[in-house]
Amino acid sequence: MLEVKIKKKLAHFSLNIQWQMEEEIFVLFGPSGSGKTTILNILAGLDSPDSGSIHLNSRVFFDEQQGSLPPQQRKVGYLFQDYALFPHMTVEKNIHYGVPKKAEGRSALLIEQLLDVLGISHLLNKYPHQISGGEKQRVALARALATEPSILLLDEPLSALDQETRIECQNELLRLHDLWRIPFVIVTHDRDEAEKLGDTILFLEKGQVLPADQEQVRDRDETVRL
Repeated sequence: MLEVKIKKKLAHFSLNIQWQMEEEIFVLFGPSGSGKTTILNILAGLDSPDSGSIHLNSRVFFDEQQGSLPPQQRKVGYLFQDYALFPHMTVEKNIHYGVPKKAEGRSALLIEQLLDVLGISHLLNKYPHQISGGEKQRVALARALATEPSILLLDEPLSALDQETRIECQNELLRLHDLWRIPFVIVTHDRDEAEKLGDTILFLEKGQVLPADQEQVRDRDETVRL
C-alpha cells in the first residue's frame, strides 16, 4: 500500500494532499499548474515536501522526523512527459540504462519479456530520432520497468501522441498493469483518459483535492461558458 500525506508551499498556492492506494492505477487529474507533476517528483524523491509522510508498504520514502530516502533507493520507475530517452544511445542501451550491473543477469530475462510484450524487439539497434512517438513511449516504459520498480509514475505519458496511437498505448498501459500488479500513478488533464485508465481518480485544483461532485459541477459550468 502507498500512503501519502504531504504539504508543500509553492509559488502561487500550497499543496495539501493525502491518499492511500493498493496495487491499482491511480490518476491525478486536473488543469495544468495544479501541482500534479510536483506530486510525482516528490514521490520519486526529486523534490521534498515541507511536512508529512510517504510510505510504500513497509518502506519510508519520506517522514518529517526521519528525513527523505534518496531517489536511487526508492525503486521508483518514472516515465517523463517527453520520455527523456538519451539521443546518443540506441534503444537497447536506453532500456538497459539504470539496471544495476549486479542485476544484469536476472534482468536479461525480464527485458526479453518486456521487449516481447511491448513489441519493440526490432527497434534495439535504432536511435530515438529514428522511431515514432508511440515507439518512444514503449521504449521508455521498458526502461522504467527494467529496473523492477515497486511503483511506476507516469507524467502525461500520452499527451504528444495522435489519437489512434494514444488509444493503442492506453490499452498497452492497462495490459502492463495487469501483468505487473504494482501501483501506477498517472498524471493527466484529459478526462477520457483519466476515466479509461484510473481505478481511482483524484481531482486536483491549485494543490487541493476537489470532491468529485464539485469537480463535475465546475466542469459543467465551464462547458456552458464555452
